Amino acid sequence: MSYLHDYIKTNEPKMMEDLFSLIRIPSISAKPEHHDDMMACAQRWAQLLIEAGVDEALVMPTKGNPVVFAQKTVDPNAKTVLVYAHYDVMPAEPLELWKSHPFEPEIRDNHIWARGADDDKGQAFIQLKAFEYMLKNELLKTNVKFIIEGEEEIGSPNLESFCQDHKELLAADVILVSDTSMLGAELPSLTTGLRGLAYWEIEVTGPNRDLHSGHFGGAVSNPINVLCNMLSSVVDKDGRITIPGFYDKVEDVSKEEREMIASIPFDEAKYKQAIEIDEVAGEKGYSTLERNSCRPSFDVCGIWGGYTGEGSKTVLPSKAYAKVSCRLVPHQQHEEISKLFVDYINNIAPKSVKVKVTAMHGGEGYVCPISLPAYQAAVKGFEAAFGKKPLAVRRGGSIPIISTFEKVLGLKTVLMGFGLESDAIHSPNENFSLDIFRKGIEAVSIFYQEYGKA
Repeated sequence: MSYLHDYIKTNEPKMMEDLFSLIRIPSISAKPEHHDDMMACAQRWAQLLIEAGVDEALVMPTKGNPVVFAQKTVDPNAKTVLVYAHYDVMPAEPLELWKSHPFEPEIRDNHIWARGADDDKGQAFIQLKAFEYMLKNELLKTNVKFIIEGEEEIGSPNLESFCQDHKELLAADVILVSDTSMLGAELPSLTTGLRGLAYWEIEVTGPNRDLHSGHFGGAVSNPINVLCNMLSSVVDKDGRITIPGFYDKVEDVSKEEREMIASIPFDEAKYKQAIEIDEVAGEKGYSTLERNSCRPSFDVCGIWGGYTGEGSKTVLPSKAYAKVSCRLVPHQQHEEISKLFVDYINNIAPKSVKVKVTAMHGGEGYVCPISLPAYQAAVKGFEAAFGKKPLAVRRGGSIPIISTFEKVLGLKTVLMGFGLESDAIHSPNENFSLDIFRKGIEAVSIFYQEYGKA
């Protein structure tokens, strides 16, 4: 380990230079005006992979943003690890809340501050540098492939077809991903499960134009009022989702798993303090850690309509909109849940308005067996880097493509993530600890050593 520490210390200035070259590219997949940035970021990744020592690195087209594929064969008879990452990032708005420019990375307080510092450029870079270390020091005993996509933040709409079309190219023994988080810097953990996702946009239309609220208010349905009433009915007073059939395939958490979740160190007072709330909320009968990991949820992600400018305007709006999502648990299929939700909203909509519900992206949940040899290799990597055995935890987030990998490629995925809640991914002032970055390279390097032996 001492040589590895020295290697990281010696090469860190160049590592930061290369990582920052990726971060400076505003590869925002949600905004069409960043089309050229997506291509530039993919090409930069391909260049860095070549410099790290892969045999080939290709920027491959899809119907959307390109996929970067690279591979290194050390022994045709050896096991193959397929590393998955994404080069797209979330929009940076609201810009005024950033303490520094989101696409001009800075190092402050031993952290990298920038959009993508953690999700997922920083974490993906851990994978690149661990591979490079193992290869340059003739320690790599497994073949390695990389697939780095540019649409994860918009639901990976083109990656499934890419996998279908390139099954042979992507053939491997296991998939390794660094795009999840740990319980804490002193509480290393490996993610063993993810929730699925279903996402919709709702449009409610009332009158054919905005109306004077004095002349028409009380006599004509207000689309914003109607939309709010419909959305408020989706979750009852006990935190249960009211959509008929929603819970039909929800698997009850076993007593043993609930006990395991209860054993995870969790300070609810600190949790509330960190996000400045007075009380937690959610489904009755479940703890906070159960609610945000192994139970489904419903959230309004955005809502708008009418006049929102400065001052007042007494208007009864013609239209109202909302974006809403459900986090799903294993066995809930997002297409099935999506249909249930659309039917539910259409059934409860009053005849005084017209409602259009558009299903957007979604994906299934995922569970990784802890008996998997690659999982055990990841455990040893964390032990070596962090000095303690990582806890096995389910997380509340979603990476829809993980279940697709299992369905299309027949491969299990090990989720070896190094993020922290304080990294503020998807929010202003995203950041990534340099200490965690270094330990991540150590952990992944040890993973390769151990998996190569298994």
